Formats: sequence, structure tokens, C-alpha cells
Amino acid sequence: MEFMAQANKRFGVRTLLVQGLTLLNVLTSAFMIWKGLSLFTNSESPVVVVLSGSMEPAYHRGDILFLHNGYSPIDVGEVVVYKVKDKPIPIVHRVLKVHTETETGRQYLLTKGDNNPIDDRGLYSRGQLWIDRSEIIGRVKGFVPYAGMGTIWMNDYPQLKTALLASLCVLSLFSNE
Repeated sequence: MEFMAQANKRFGVRTLLVQGLTLLNVLTSAFMIWKGLSLFTNSESPVVVVLSGSMEPAYHRGDILFLHNGYSPIDVGEVVVYKVKDKPIPIVHRVLKVHTETETGRQYLLTKGDNNPIDDRGLYSRGQLWIDRSEIIGRVKGFVPYAGMGTIWMNDYPQLKTALLASLCVLSLFSNE
């Protein structure tokens, strides 16, 4: 409580409110940009970070991938990001085979990591042999090598994430702007 009284005297309540509103503005803007990208790319997650080495040499751990989920059929050889039911982390792998129902035009895909010896049927839900087109989050349209390593480090070392957040909080409290 004494710290807050000193902060109020030093900065004033008005300055603290302005800093709080600025932070809220930044967070709201970031959210709006993310949602706008999601609408534009037709993908719930237009940007993902590669978390494993299963797609080497095409993509390495820490690469940031840019996705788009168009309505055109997916072809063999495309790299897609899909989400398996009841598993929180999406998977980035290449399409190995495509099965299209003649009556409905619905696509079913078999995927495999470039660096994996076998296809992904072991990663799918129990009894599932194909990925349904509706499970695709997006197709890889571009990437930035190793730009997502910070995300991986923060997941591998939670202390780093805590230290970073704490330092940002301290800096925002003592910043004049």
C-alpha cells in the first residue's frame, strides 16, 4: 500500500490511468489485427510456430509459418497445419495422399512429416485413417526462418516467460510515457 501511495505522489493518478489506457489500447489493437488476419486468411490461426523437427529440411524448429485456408481443393505435396480432436497443439505436415468422395467432393487427407519414417495415422484420433478437410487450419504460404525461437524458449523455460513479464510490468510502472 505504501508503494502505491509513493507511486501516486510521484506519477499522479492521471498518469497511471493514461498508462493503463495505453496498455489496453495496445492489447485491443493487437487483438483486432489478429482477428482481421483470421478473416482475411480464413484461418483460425493465420500464423504458427514450428515446434518440432518433423518437417526438416523444409521447415525447422522455430520457423514462423504464414497460413491461408482457401476453399480450393488441397493437392498432394502441400504443407498443411491441422488440429486433431482432443489434442491442443496443431501439427505441421505435408499431404501424402488425397481421397475425394465423388458424390460430395469432400476431401480426406493422409499426412506425413518430411523427417518422419511413417505417415501420421498414429497421430490421428483412435480409429481415424484420414484427416477431414474441415480439420485443416491452413496451408503454408510463406515462412520466416527461426523468428519464433523466442516462443519456443518461453515454453521450454517458463522462468524466462515470468522474468520477461515481470520486467515489462516494472518498466511500464516507471516509464514516463
